[in-house]
Amino acid sequence: MILKFYSGTMVATCQLTGAAPSFGRSVSHSHRRTSRRWNPNIQRKRYVVPSLGRTVTLHLSVRGIRTIDRIGIEAAVARIIARGGRV
Repeated sequence: MILKFYSGTMVATCQLTGAAPSFGRSVSHSHRRTSRRWNPNIQRKRYVVPSLGRTVTLHLSVRGIRTIDRIGIEAAVARIIARGGRV
């Protein structure tokens, strides 16, 4: 029997804007430093793309979602493909 495990983690980069985690340090009151990471607010969104004739699922930051609201899904998909991304 073959078992496949899904880690359940989402990608941490936006396909449209390229927003990725930032790294830095937390500093306590006593100035002890520990490394930490700030993740962007990545959401999984489905859009209908008439030119492709199908729906696409994109991992987008909230800024990327607002960009799609402003320029439209067709232009956004063209930008993703121009950057070498997969849709």
